[in-house]
Amino acid sequence: MESAFLIEETKSKEEIREELDQLEIQVFRMQQNMKEIAKQAEIIGIDQTKDDNWVIVYAKEEADTFQLMLHDCRQAFRGDWHSALEAAYRDANTLHIAEIKGETNQGYGSVLMNHLKEKAKEENIRYITGDLVERDYDHVDRLTYFYQKHNFEVSFDHEEKCGEIVWNDW
Repeated sequence: MESAFLIEETKSKEEIREELDQLEIQVFRMQQNMKEIAKQAEIIGIDQTKDDNWVIVYAKEEADTFQLMLHDCRQAFRGDWHSALEAAYRDANTLHIAEIKGETNQGYGSVLMNHLKEKAKEENIRYITGDLVERDYDHVDRLTYFYQKHNFEVSFDHEEKCGEIVWNDW
């Protein structure tokens, strides 16, 4: 008896070959990109996006602020990131997200958010906060979905076109 869970999508040899070629290119670029990125930042890790593309996550810290950045290994590193998350230490218990920027709908924001939450846990930081401002209003539904997916409480004042996010892992 065949279970619905055992049915797999069948791929042609051509599709499999193309996937393997793309993976080989990404791994080669990953190696080259890591060498270049390590010259200017701390490499935090290697991860995959929702579409299984390999990315390098790296960070730069200054005083009470830091930036997590991400580079997609489908492209050679030329000094630019594909997505970045800027945050600051508000106090011993709080990280505050200043901004998330870069390409959208690639899964980059989720990769960066997961690394931010991991950093908070490692440093025993209880809260991650952020502000939603008027410039976010045209995509507030997408932002709400994103933050709720990452276990943030989201509050938004539609009259004032502002709001806040709070993550508490305790």
